[in-house]
Amino acid sequence: MKLNLERWDVAKLGPFSKQRMLEKLQNEGYDTTVYTFGPGTVFGNHSHSVSKKDAILEGRFLFRMDGEEVILEKGDQLEVPAGATHYAACVGSEPVTFVDASKY
Repeated sequence: MKLNLERWDVAKLGPFSKQRMLEKLQNEGYDTTVYTFGPGTVFGNHSHSVSKKDAILEGRFLFRMDGEEVILEKGDQLEVPAGATHYAACVGSEPVTFVDASKY
């Protein structure tokens, strides 16, 4: 499965902001919750029963799924299919604030 990474498109969506990201995800049918985790926080291999999208508001977030790995940064969004085993970690010296978006 190829990682489905979407970068914030300023030309299409305007300047990046938390509010614009939340509105975009909600317009796509996601329920959204914002979390902040400190540097070094690790989310070992796990999966979810619903489709999700992780969207980064601040910081750097390493994401690994199906042998592929990417560092997500401000404005990046990544789809996580229901049942897909994945790993994530906060990297760098700054906290990571991200939107946990779920489709039920």
